[in-house]
Amino acid sequence: MRNLSELHPKDILKTSFKKAIDELTVTDKGTAEINNYISLKLTKPKVVENQPFLVPKKSVFNKIIGDNPFELELASFLENRFEDVISYAKNTMGEGGVNFSIEYQKEDGNISPYFPDFFIKTNANTFFILETKGREDLDDIRKIKRLVIWCKDINTTQSEYTYTPIYVKQEKWEDVKNDLKSFKDVIQIFKLTENKEA
Repeated sequence: MRNLSELHPKDILKTSFKKAIDELTVTDKGTAEINNYISLKLTKPKVVENQPFLVPKKSVFNKIIGDNPFELELASFLENRFEDVISYAKNTMGEGGVNFSIEYQKEDGNISPYFPDFFIKTNANTFFILETKGREDLDDIRKIKRLVIWCKDINTTQSEYTYTPIYVKQEKWEDVKNDLKSFKDVIQIFKLTENKEA
């Protein structure tokens, strides 16, 4: 009993039981279903902290707030691709946000929501879900794998729209950004498939 009151044995028991329970209860069924649609036009106004922003012409929102300078740089790039980006939006969270999320299993086994960064529309039926990343951790790799599976599943479930995952790592972006002339260039370099993941 005394040993069970110490921290290390408690952690071992907790980890062992959690792993065993997860193996019995958490399974990927390999299917997707559409529970709801989010209309960006109907998104309520969101009050945000005083932080850097971009005033867009190609978004339904009056400001694009970046969580970091890299997101604003990418938003500026999308804003200036007149020939192949019809519109785009930042996925915002919280009260008044877009709140689009995909469930994924974290490295510790817990199920958690993942909120991709941007939605890009290149024609009436073609959408890209874009994630930006500076420094990457193990959960980020799991999020991206889940995004690839989600896009594949949703494209199989319905045929009205096409969704494609894009993963822009800042380090690679810095290497190629001066050579990017269009969003098609971004797609070629950063598009994810089951064979080409993060």
